[in-house]
Amino acid sequence: MERITIFGRPGCGFCTRAVQLCKDKNFDFRYVDIHEEGITKADLEKSVGKPVETVPQIFLGKEPIGGYTEFAKKVAEMGV
Repeated sequence: MERITIFGRPGCGFCTRAVQLCKDKNFDFRYVDIHEEGITKADLEKSVGKPVETVPQIFLGKEPIGGYTEFAKKVAEMGV
């Protein structure tokens, strides 16, 4: 599986869940704190290809997956 990148912010429950799911499944992942890195939602829109209203924004390699719900569904579908 390609590396997972989670763009999130402090205090975000769904961001925490996404990180924990990656840890539980032993996925290769990187968490990026958008506030610490100075990344705006407008910056993320360029990568996602549509307006970004919430975090986390999760990528599998360079492919945007969506938020936590979409990510958890994809993981379940993959049977990992």
